[in-house]
Amino acid sequence: MPSWLPPLAETYILLSLLSAVLVAADILVLGHRQKMAVMDVVWPLTILYWGPLGLPFYAAFGRAPAAAMAAAHAGGHGAHGHDGHGHGHHHDGKPMWQSVFTGATHCGAGCVLGDLLGDWLVFATGMVLFGSALGAKYVLAFVLAFLFGIAFQYASIVPMRGLGWREGIVAAVKVDTLSILAYEVGMFLVMGLRAWLLPDLAPTTWTYWFFMQVAMLAGFWTTYPVNWWLIARGTKEAM
Repeated sequence: MPSWLPPLAETYILLSLLSAVLVAADILVLGHRQKMAVMDVVWPLTILYWGPLGLPFYAAFGRAPAAAMAAAHAGGHGAHGHDGHGHGHHHDGKPMWQSVFTGATHCGAGCVLGDLLGDWLVFATGMVLFGSALGAKYVLAFVLAFLFGIAFQYASIVPMRGLGWREGIVAAVKVDTLSILAYEVGMFLVMGLRAWLLPDLAPTTWTYWFFMQVAMLAGFWTTYPVNWWLIARGTKEAM
C-alpha cells in the first residue's frame, strides 16, 4: 500500500463526516427542510459518501429555502404547480440532469445504509458464504440495500401518488428495483477490485472506508443512466 494512502483516506473521511454534519445542521437547525421529508435524510447520507465534492451539488439545487421563506412563498402562490395526481410540484423547473441526480441520490442513500450495516455485520460476526467473507458482504449488503432502498422510495412515492401502504410497496418495488440493482453493480465491482488488490484491509481502517466511498460513488454513476431512463419514460417521478 502506498504510504500516502492512509493519511489521505483519514483526511478525506473526516472532511466527509464534517460535510455531512454541516448539511444535516443546515436542514435540521437552520430550517432548510426539504419538500419531501425523506430527502432530509437522503442529502446528509449522500454527502457522507460524496464528501466535500458533493457540497456544490447540494448548494446548487439540493438546498431548500428556509422554512419561513418557503411558507411566505407558498402563501403568495397558493397550491399552484400541482397536477391532478400530485406530481407537478416535484419538478420545480429543474434541468433533467439535476432531477436525475436527485433521483440517484435517493436510490443511493438506501443502498449506502444497507452496505454500511452489511459490512459491519459481516465483520463483527465473521460471516462467510462459500468460504468467502466478500461473498457474505455482497449478499447481506444487497438484501439490506434493497430493503432500505425500497423503504426510501416508498416514503417518497406514497405522498406523491396518494397511495395506500400496499399499493405503495408494490409501486416502490416497480420503480426502484432497477435503480438499486444498477447501484449495487457499480459498488460491487469496486469492492471486488479492492479485495483483490488489498485483501487484508479491514473495516477498522480509514483506508477501507475510503475505498468504500469510491465504491459508493461508482454505484452512483452506474445507477445514474438507469434513473435517467426511468424518469424519461415516466416510470419514476422527477424529483
